[in-house]
Amino acid sequence: MRRLALPTLLVLAVPALAADAPHWAFQPVKRPAPPDLKLTNPIDRFVAKKLSDNGLSLSPEADRRTLLRRLKFDLLGLPPTPDEVDVFVSDKDANAYEKLVEKYLASPHFGERWGRHWLDAVRFADSHGFEMNQPRPNAYHYRDWVIKSINDDKPYDRFVTEQLAGDALGADAATGFLVAGPWDQVKSPDPVLTANQRADELHDIIGTTSSTFLGLTVACARCHDHKFDPIPQSDYYQFKAVFAGVQHGERAVRVGDDAARRFRTELLRAKLAATEAKLAALEPYADPAATEARRAPVNSRANVERFKPVKAKFVRLVVFETTNFEPCIDELEVFTSGPNPTNVALASAGAKVTSSGNSPPSEIHRLEFLNDGKYGNERSWISNKVGRGWVAVEFAEVATIDRVVWGRDRDEKFIDRTPTRYRVDVSLDREAWTVVASSDDRAAFSSKEVPGSPARAAVAREVADLRAQLATVARASIGYVGRMTAPEATHRLHRGDATQKKEAVGPGGLSEIGAALDIPDRATDPERRAALAKWITAPAHPLTARVAVNRLWHHHFGTGIVDTPSDFGLNGGKPSHPELLDWLAAELVRPTPPAPLPEGRGEKGSGNSSSPLPSGRGAGGVGSAWSLKHIHRLIVTSTTYKQSSVMRADGAAKDAQSRLLWRFPPRRLEAEPLRDAILAISGKLDLTPGGPGFDLFEPNNNYVRVYSPKKDFGPAEFRRMVYQFKPRMQLDDTFGAFDCPDAGQIAPKRNVSITPLQALNLMNSNFVLQQARCFAERVERDAGKDAGAQVRRAFVLAFQRVPSAKEQSAAVALVQAHGLPALCRALFNANEFLFVG
Repeated sequence: MRRLALPTLLVLAVPALAADAPHWAFQPVKRPAPPDLKLTNPIDRFVAKKLSDNGLSLSPEADRRTLLRRLKFDLLGLPPTPDEVDVFVSDKDANAYEKLVEKYLASPHFGERWGRHWLDAVRFADSHGFEMNQPRPNAYHYRDWVIKSINDDKPYDRFVTEQLAGDALGADAATGFLVAGPWDQVKSPDPVLTANQRADELHDIIGTTSSTFLGLTVACARCHDHKFDPIPQSDYYQFKAVFAGVQHGERAVRVGDDAARRFRTELLRAKLAATEAKLAALEPYADPAATEARRAPVNSRANVERFKPVKAKFVRLVVFETTNFEPCIDELEVFTSGPNPTNVALASAGAKVTSSGNSPPSEIHRLEFLNDGKYGNERSWISNKVGRGWVAVEFAEVATIDRVVWGRDRDEKFIDRTPTRYRVDVSLDREAWTVVASSDDRAAFSSKEVPGSPARAAVAREVADLRAQLATVARASIGYVGRMTAPEATHRLHRGDATQKKEAVGPGGLSEIGAALDIPDRATDPERRAALAKWITAPAHPLTARVAVNRLWHHHFGTGIVDTPSDFGLNGGKPSHPELLDWLAAELVRPTPPAPLPEGRGEKGSGNSSSPLPSGRGAGGVGSAWSLKHIHRLIVTSTTYKQSSVMRADGAAKDAQSRLLWRFPPRRLEAEPLRDAILAISGKLDLTPGGPGFDLFEPNNNYVRVYSPKKDFGPAEFRRMVYQFKPRMQLDDTFGAFDCPDAGQIAPKRNVSITPLQALNLMNSNFVLQQARCFAERVERDAGKDAGAQVRRAFVLAFQRVPSAKEQSAAVALVQAHGLPALCRALFNANEFLFVG
């Protein structure tokens, strides 16, 4: 194997520091003057100087078709259309490219593309993880907030602040960042296990916050002082104290017209209550002696047991069998007869509950939740026996009753543990019991038929529709964005052991990096988080801006100036262009763009000085600081970015990985733009933005969620992949093989692999076979039945160019022998389709 030339080993060297000097990333950012070269964009001047020092130079500019394809995939994650290519290639305007950049930066699809990068870095997913891995159906609010913020070019300091303290700033969805990670919802009465679970939750928040915004591994100081970076263990617990009031869970989010949503919710609830009462009146009387199915099968939400009025002081529900596991009941209600029925089983009415035995008490499963008037799995009772158990309620006084209502989960999130064989007893003295209802006269649990009159069936359908509408409205106003509580006391833990508490620790930042941060111990939860956000986003902070611009560089070129985007510590990578990194960081926080300079110089210029296009800087308008779009614009309009990706012998010999950027580094499309591109070329891509995601897995409501990939796909699955309902630790069958993160941990950069499974998925998966047929149908609509015309149209759609004579001949032969879908499938598998150069 030929060894790399020596200059390659010297390329990434950082200027030598004195032995006692702080690490380069911990020193203040100082804006360096760009090298004095005849290039307009300062980026090019730094890059060209480094190349020159290593005996290299920039490559010529890429051709316009290649450049357009690169830019659109990079900024929007979508392929260009043939018309876009034709217009751009023929545009004689000297600013044609710059106009295209502005168009794409203003596109709503920009936030979808770059939002995906951010969601990787912050471990976002739509499920909890751990063994149950239950879904978070309203976690999408955070995803939508990220996309909108990026589209709006929200100043980066505000973008950071809202994610840490948005609940105090009118940006409720933004705090989804804090709880975007995994959460163990299986609780235990063991105080040691509970303390460790809580410590792990906060550890995840600390680690993600520090790595995302600061590029530091603060989480490594949980058990001892950091072994490499100047982060003492006490700093870890100061961070922990900042987040000590953050709990996983849902909270109201302010999105859209809240007043209109509240009004619609109240309207739907009133209508549902009236319709459910109507349905209850049509419910057949239970007949304990019956053996044939007279009533609807048991459901997990709510079951009505209607019987002739009877006096009672006790009611007992006895369970003999469930769908699985121990029986679970979220609420047991008993109603008096007459025109104004009341629920006499409520604890607030003086009723008391007993049981055959309870599961170990937890935050969400307790006996007292059985009659507290609150619905849902989060406030329910579970027996201590698999498949059986009983609960009884004693009223404050004897009452005449005619109806019992019980359910496993009124929110309809869970169907496991649902009683399927049971009976309902009543008593006046708890000695003599009378059976008033049972499951014997219900249809089988798995039955799809609902016995009863057509009138009852119609009302039942109306109830189901109203429940669905109410659930949709509720999801829109509730988000998985964290529950904010009073901060719990924080102690330093010896060796990180939750049972070995040492001295109390107050909230704060890092003691040896950045300015000092003093947060009073009495500070409230939002005050603590807001103070940390202000410390992180201080313009003088040595890390925040460096980390931010490096993330952008990483996704534009495939590798960051620092190749460890979330680790700028001593164990992280060294910057390939340290002066350029600092110049970009200083440029990000600078409030006022420089004045245009004459063409060809641009000492301190921040773009093409001859361009008449606006140099606006973010949502704050021209002159505002922290504009990410300003940095994007600088990068993609640079000569460095616009270079050809063609291999050169001199560059390969000295810098095989193109870290010095003597050419544009070609790379394969990631999973999301690859899937989106296939749908776009087939003509099936649905560009509907926002809202609940589409699911690539078969629906189920198991207690321990099972994710079985779908085999058939329709319009509901044809949206952009950023809007997929993304379960944690579960990847879809086809595109999961393309190095797609599973959100089990942060993914600031993706692995890049080439495996047989990727090739097999692109050739044989149901999705690709389906889309190849759709692509063929589109081509035939456009080009007719002639094979030659079909080949030309297919190439233009897939590659934005006509085929060569050799390609045309071979493709026509393939179509004639195996059909047009075979050609379309082959084009989806071509390197020209899969790679961007």
